[in-house]
Amino acid sequence: MDCGACDPVCPVEAIYYADDVPDEWADYIRANVEFFEELGSPQGASSLGNLGRDHPVIAAHPVAEPAH
Repeated sequence: MDCGACDPVCPVEAIYYADDVPDEWADYIRANVEFFEELGSPQGASSLGNLGRDHPVIAAHPVAEPAH
């Protein structure tokens, strides 16, 4: 999309153009591609809701506690 609307509100500064993703996060690019190859492009998650599953790269991380 490249509109940039999400960039200033991202609380962890995790939004990058694909070519600018730090090398240590390259596995997340692959996880994103593989997840959406199967799912397709839903044009936003709100129409799907929680799918109840994650790509194995994401599922391997501990669940973070919500910020208060």
